[in-house]
Amino acid sequence: MLLVPDWIPISTSPKGRLALAAVREFGGRPFDEVTVAELATAANVTTGALYHHFESKLGLYAFVRADVEQRLLDRIEGALAASAPVTGALLVGFDFAVREGFLRILGDPPAGERDRLAEVLGGATTRVLGRVLAAAWRAALAAVADGEAPDQARAALAAVRLIGQPPLRDA
Repeated sequence: MLLVPDWIPISTSPKGRLALAAVREFGGRPFDEVTVAELATAANVTTGALYHHFESKLGLYAFVRADVEQRLLDRIEGALAASAPVTGALLVGFDFAVREGFLRILGDPPAGERDRLAEVLGGATTRVLGRVLAAAWRAALAAVADGEAPDQARAALAAVRLIGQPPLRDA
């Protein structure tokens, strides 16, 4: 018998449906614009189910943000481990976020939490530069969320160069 840990939602379960609905809703809209009723309706559950599984809208948001952010960091860390320049790693993360529709959920900085993206980027450079690069990356996502063409935002990220960084061949 296969045991599934509690933290991995099964998409057909109410918890899983809520998580999937939250990824879609928070991916494309700011937190404040998404209501509990909309999340419950999108997941075909009651609002009580949301409170039962996540305690609050913020609890659900934190759950899905942590999952989506980890998927992003896995890609960026993989690019950095493959000796990609930092700009290349930023583009890998940008392409992932745009393709999956995670513009808002990843484009908004974490509220009052540690900034794991800045930490990963800082590990490749310096702590302060990691914060600056994370802010630029999020600004590119916000630009797309606000209607700018993804290729223009991507080109802006591709223009980021660090001293001693080789130019990207495929920007």
